[in-house]
Amino acid sequence: MTLLVRAGLVVTGTGQELHNGWVLARDGTIAEVGSGPAPKADEVVDEPNCVCMPGLVNAHDHMYQWATRGYVPDGTLFEWLRALYPVWARIDAETVRVAARAAMARLLLSGCTLSTDHHYVFPHGRAGIFEALVDAARELGLRFHPCRGSMSLGESEGGLPPDSVVEKEDKILAHTEAMIERYHDPAPGSMCCVAVAPCSPFSVTPQLMRDSATLARRRGVRLHTHLAETLDEERFCLEKFGRRPVELMEDLGWTGADVWYAHGIHLNDAEVDRIAEVKTGIAHCPSSNMRLGAGACRVEDLVRAGARVGLGVDGAASNEDANLAMEAHQALMLARVRNSSPRALDARTAWRLATRGGAECLGRDDCGTLETGRCADVACFRVDDLAHAGIKDLVAGLALAPPARAQAVVVNGRVVVRGGRLLTADEDEIARDIAATSARLIGG
Repeated sequence: MTLLVRAGLVVTGTGQELHNGWVLARDGTIAEVGSGPAPKADEVVDEPNCVCMPGLVNAHDHMYQWATRGYVPDGTLFEWLRALYPVWARIDAETVRVAARAAMARLLLSGCTLSTDHHYVFPHGRAGIFEALVDAARELGLRFHPCRGSMSLGESEGGLPPDSVVEKEDKILAHTEAMIERYHDPAPGSMCCVAVAPCSPFSVTPQLMRDSATLARRRGVRLHTHLAETLDEERFCLEKFGRRPVELMEDLGWTGADVWYAHGIHLNDAEVDRIAEVKTGIAHCPSSNMRLGAGACRVEDLVRAGARVGLGVDGAASNEDANLAMEAHQALMLARVRNSSPRALDARTAWRLATRGGAECLGRDDCGTLETGRCADVACFRVDDLAHAGIKDLVAGLALAPPARAQAVVVNGRVVVRGGRLLTADEDEIARDIAATSARLIGG
């Protein structure tokens, strides 16, 4: 089967911007990219009033949190976590399924075609949680990198999470390997890749970090964790381990091209250079960082140093939305505020972070650009609407005035959003389900 996507402007992500451009896909892979007269195809998406670009990539998320949005609106990260852990202790597979469908639907509607999810809450006796995430992605048609997260260091042992939501480390490692065996597909064009992802330095033991790295490298999968998100975390690491967070990761074997961190805010100059040197990725989550007052990632310094940097929406309980186009906008603006300079980050670099940068964090060299042989993942955004009509530089306009939703989205050569509407599920039904689930959690 062939699919042709035609748009007023095609931004390939490789430096080309093709007026009256088109992308031809065959069986989920890009066969040709060009401009002018287009080839025939079995199916055509014709969007002359749109900018077409690579599908956006979400490099960090916690989809279950869609069921607990709006909690602790004025709290710090640690205050927010302490309030939410007891609520999250009540989640089950059905909660996760409903929340994931909502999060994934919103991501697809924002132009996201590839997303990770860092799930680390597995309450005792609640089976099927990881499976619910994978099933939701299959249903909605999202290319997916689920992370089997974990927490093992409870309050009774000096950690932050309550003991009711931590697991035994042997159980964590066994279940993680089982999920890799069941779901991980390492082939080019994969729709599902599993990663190993202990939650953070303040919620797991150093031994679990080491054992997780050993497991991941033995199985050939990637490693992910939160790092350097807040000054509270930095103080915790200094007091408990006598090391800064990045130093601790070095000690534990958690650096290299197969690792990416969420946030990476509180880094000194040497750490910025070191992260770039070892090719470890950073998932920058600007909306969440601002929402929690955590600080501003030195994204422009990381980019300048040559680091791999992508964007993440983070959990919806610390963002309340999953609009990845908005994160490109927020990254642009926050970098300029942090540097008191409009030249700190430009629009095209912001879109690169949202596409190719995220793909690099997730270890995907087959996604993130519109090139022959790459995955046919495409997002189209209107530029003739009230928010954008009349803006000369269309690419800059979409970053400065982020679109509320995409006009059309293609994942793996399949149209999943058309006319701004989700085709793979009923958006209104998803909204009703998440409202009912959220109310049930509040009621206990």
